[in-house]
Parts: sequence; structure tokens; C-alpha cells
Amino acid sequence: MTDRWALAPAEDGGVEIAPLGADGLPAGPVRREGDLARAVRGRPEVARWVWRSTAEVYPRLLAAGVRVERCYDIEDAETLLLGHAGRYGEPRSAAAALARLRGGPVPPDPPLRSAEPGSQSSLFEPQAVHLPLTDLLEVYADQQRRQDATAHPDRMRLLITAESAGMLVAAEMNRAGLPWSADVHRQVLHEMLGERYAGGGEPRRLAELADEVSAAFGRRVRPDLPADVVKAFAQAGIKVNSTRRWELESIDHPAVKPLIEYKKLYRIWVAHGWSWLQDWVREGRFRPEFLCHGTVTGRWVTNGGGALQIPKVIRRAVVADPGWRLVVADADQMEPRVLAAISRDPGLMEVAGRESDLYQSVSDRAFSGDRDQAKLAVLGAVYGQTSGDGLKNLAALRRRFPRAVAYVDDAARAGEEGRLVRTWLGRTCPPAAGAGDAAEEAGIPQEDAPETPADDGWVPGYASRNARARGRFARNFVVQGSAADWTLLLLAALRQTCADMAAELVFFQHDEVIVHCPEEETETVVAAIRESAELAARLTFGQTPVRFPFSTSVVQCYADAK
Repeated sequence: MTDRWALAPAEDGGVEIAPLGADGLPAGPVRREGDLARAVRGRPEVARWVWRSTAEVYPRLLAAGVRVERCYDIEDAETLLLGHAGRYGEPRSAAAALARLRGGPVPPDPPLRSAEPGSQSSLFEPQAVHLPLTDLLEVYADQQRRQDATAHPDRMRLLITAESAGMLVAAEMNRAGLPWSADVHRQVLHEMLGERYAGGGEPRRLAELADEVSAAFGRRVRPDLPADVVKAFAQAGIKVNSTRRWELESIDHPAVKPLIEYKKLYRIWVAHGWSWLQDWVREGRFRPEFLCHGTVTGRWVTNGGGALQIPKVIRRAVVADPGWRLVVADADQMEPRVLAAISRDPGLMEVAGRESDLYQSVSDRAFSGDRDQAKLAVLGAVYGQTSGDGLKNLAALRRRFPRAVAYVDDAARAGEEGRLVRTWLGRTCPPAAGAGDAAEEAGIPQEDAPETPADDGWVPGYASRNARARGRFARNFVVQGSAADWTLLLLAALRQTCADMAAELVFFQHDEVIVHCPEEETETVVAAIRESAELAARLTFGQTPVRFPFSTSVVQCYADAK
């Protein structure tokens, strides 16, 4: 009796299902059933379901009250396997994979849709291409062979398993929603912005600040139009290149203070104002559409709602239900700890094996106790900040932790040369196209590398500007992407722990997770996060001394988390 089954929804609302053998092919007859939820609910013994797309199937199951333990997402696996083969960006749909397998014309992927406020429909459902189960399983069996052919098959299988688990977590978070108090949100907006005016115009406080800016220039100026502001400064005899805060703060002019305040409040009004509240918050929940692996590094994004950029002041509206709490857990110094684990640098693993401040430990070893310098050096190694003081700091870091710096140096060199770069589990960086855009998405600094190498080792620089940008991105990719691999396994383990509890995962971004749970479950959830982090580290990186501690807060309101 197999505990692995496959399913394929049909266009008429029915579903095809079949048990699977070890080769990924049907181990019994393909059966036709009339209802998806009934077919899955009636087989509780199934440990893993194989399907085309979690986004197509799982929201429908959750709406019917059906939870699955594990799944294998064929289209997600196709993305990872294409990337591993250096074919990132080729069509990833099951239909495209089948066409490649059979040597036929490859159809393009359906376009992504924009999320609609309040919508719980799946990402690809409107354009989904329904394949018969036998065709789907032909793709699945081929993927098993391709996994076996990778450099580290066990790691690739673990990555695909983790990604599929992440898709389940994302769907469940989309269903649960983040607890949100509309009343508190309105109160915050009123305190900051003042009264709303009819017709959708700027609220009172913005109008007042706009008047102050205009009065300071002696003429009417639109502070929401950067070109208008730059022109006004020029007429006042002050040259500015932009209206960025750091540039404005260097100017001595009476318009600066109200202009900076206007810009801050304007962003709140536009991004999280009354219209946003009306569009995105329903029945006490904010439900953005979380997308697992939204960037090439594996980091998540949201399709609408801006959930990953909630300002601290707006977090006051994220309030647990009565009798419940928010457990907010933030991984401490995650990326340097990941670098220690993947580089196997003995010295860095030793300091990363403590739950104390990693940067302070590094400073004690290599920077005479100067924590700020140590932090700049470590982050410079990861993000490619190798100019000015960054170059000197990197040299000191290289002398003390040579294997760690060599690891990211090698990745940067491979990126500059257009070679493939992989995370620890096998997620692959595109060799060229798209790397710059992905670097911007990931928040990677874009300073140019030095034009000459240092005496103490290789530094990116002998290449075109685009090649250097790829090198910086590849340097960061091996760390940030491996961190994304680890967090997927953390989420998978935490999801399993919470399965028999009332607790629910409601938010995740990069190195932070929020669990909404009854007050009496908080201690169990805090322990589960710590244990899940330890398990994820062992599964991802093997046995190393590296620790992944969390700063965890149990709060009623998100803004109160440390």
C-alpha cells in the first residue's frame, strides 16, 4: 500500500487520482471522482499528494476544510530543475515540461495576474492548462530522473520538498490572514494625517505641510512632485539631484523640515491609508497573497497589499484576537551564520556556534573589539561592499576567516565569469540576464567594485560594469539563497508542530515569522520555533556547530515586538 498519490483536477470540476510507485508512475488504476475535497478527505492515509500546482489545488481544499500533510508541486520543481540546468526563465508549466519531454513546441507560461483585494483565488487558476493525470505523471517521473542526475541529488530532493512545503504554508497563511484592527488603523491615520477631505484629496496634515513648503519657497510648490521640488531648490540657488532624505538633510533651508515630514506622511497615506484599509482588510484580517520563492534567491514576496513593507507605526493595527497572542520571532544575524555553515570556516563556525552577539565575537577576534567595524566587514563580505573602508575591513576578515571570505569570493568570480552559482541545497543563480534586477529586489548594494585588486587576495573588478554587478549578486546569492532554503525547512517544521494546535502561521518575511495562537499555547510555540530552527539547520547544512537563535516576543500588538 503506497502513501503517495497523485491528482489532477479536470475542467468539469472532477478529479483524477492514482497511487504512485517508487518510479513515480501509477501503481494502480487511474480513478475518476466527482469532487476534489471528497477525494482527498477520504484518503487520510496519504502522506504526500503529487499535483501540478499548489496554487491551483490547495486553496480549494482549504476552503472545504481539508488540510494535507505534504505535497509535491510539479511546476515549482520544474522551476528549480530548469534553474539547476542553467535554463532559468524557460517556461515552467507542466504543459511546457511535457512538450520539452516529447520534443514538441513549448507553450509560453500563462501571465501572472495582479492580486485583487479580498480575492482568495489561486494565482494561475484563470489560465490553468488541465493535463490528464497520465501526462502529468510522465512529467513527474522525468523530474525524478533529473533530480537523480544533479550534483547532489539528496540536496535537490530536499530543496524541492522544502519548496513544496513552503507553498502549503503560503496558501495557509493566505487563508488565515494577519489579524488586523481596522479601528486602530483609522485611529493611527487620524493621529498622523488629520481629517480626511471629501473627494479623495490630501488629508489635513499633508495640506498644512504642503502650505509650509510653499511658504518656505515663496511660491506654490507641489511636494509630492520631485521635479517641482528640485526646480524650487534650484531657483533658491541650491542644487539637489533628488529629494531623497539623506540629500535633503544636508541642506540648510526652511523648506527641508516640512518637506521631509510631508514625504514620510505621504508614503503612509498612499501605501497604507484609508483606501488601502478598505481594499485589503476584511473581517479583522489582512490577506495579502504570499508567494513562496518570489525572487531568484528564494525570498518570498506578496502579490498585492505590500505586506512585506508594513511601517512600524502601522504595525499598531496588527492586534491579536481576544485571548490570543502574537509570537513574533526574528532570526538573529541569520546571514553571517549561514555563511559560517556553508563555508565550513572553523573560526566563523566557532563564533556562530554561540547564541551571543556574533558581531561582537567577530570584533573580539579580528577588530580589536570594534563591533561596528566587524559588522561592516561581515556584511561587506556578503554584499560585496569592497570599496573604501570596506576593502580594508574585508582584508582583516580574510586573514581571520579565510574560508568564509574565499567562499563568497569564489561565488563572485563565478558570477562575473557567467558561470552558474548555487545555494547549499542547489537553488541556482541565473548566469547573466536578470541578475541586476534580482539584486535590486534583494536590496543588494550597487556600489562599483574597485578598479584594482588588493594585495591580499582576489577582489571583483576586472570586468564590465554588468559583470561586476553579477559578481556582487552571486556573492550574496550563495548566502541569502541558502538562508531562504533554511527558512523553508524552518517553516515546514513549525507548520507540522502547529498542526495539532489552534496556533496558526500568519506572517513571514525573510528572517521573521509570526504565529497567532491562544495565550495558553505561547510557551509551546516559542519552544517549537527554537526546535524547528535547530531541525532546519541539521537538515539543511548537516552537523555543524552553528546555532540559529531567535529574538522572540509574545505580544498583543505587532508594534510592541522587540
